[in-house]
Amino acid sequence: MDTKEIESLLKEKLDLAEVYVKGEGSHFTVIAVSDAFAEMSRVKRQQAVYAPLNAFIADGSMHAVSIKTFTEKDWQRERQFNLPQ
Repeated sequence: MDTKEIESLLKEKLDLAEVYVKGEGSHFTVIAVSDAFAEMSRVKRQQAVYAPLNAFIADGSMHAVSIKTFTEKDWQRERQFNLPQ
């Protein structure tokens, strides 16, 4: 599974303003930005992003996933420190 496929899937399934995926092998880092996260706890945010990826985690094509979530306002402040290279 490549990073563009993951980005497309997450954009399709979640109401994201921006999404960035970086991967190496079966290990991925996801940055998801949405105002829908504003009313969610950190656990609920993680669960929301994991949900569309569960099938890929279960079949082993994704082994490890690190997720960072931001509201659009928070992302404006944090993007300089978190944008994947």
